[in-house]
Amino acid sequence: MIQVKEFLDSEHSLAVDEANAFLAQLKEEDIVEVKYGSIIKKSINGTEGQRSAILIVYRKPN
Repeated sequence: MIQVKEFLDSEHSLAVDEANAFLAQLKEEDIVEVKYGSIIKKSINGTEGQRSAILIVYRKPN
């Protein structure tokens, strides 16, 4: 079965750290595709910060 797992940056964690930890649990042949995107988000006080999103498409063992 094909599954999709999404990782998003938040105030308390980085998408890349969580995605890497998840990928480490998978076998290489179970990884179908990895997609990355980012946006620049403005805060209320006018500062800007990058937010990342990572999608991992993988085969879930039966």
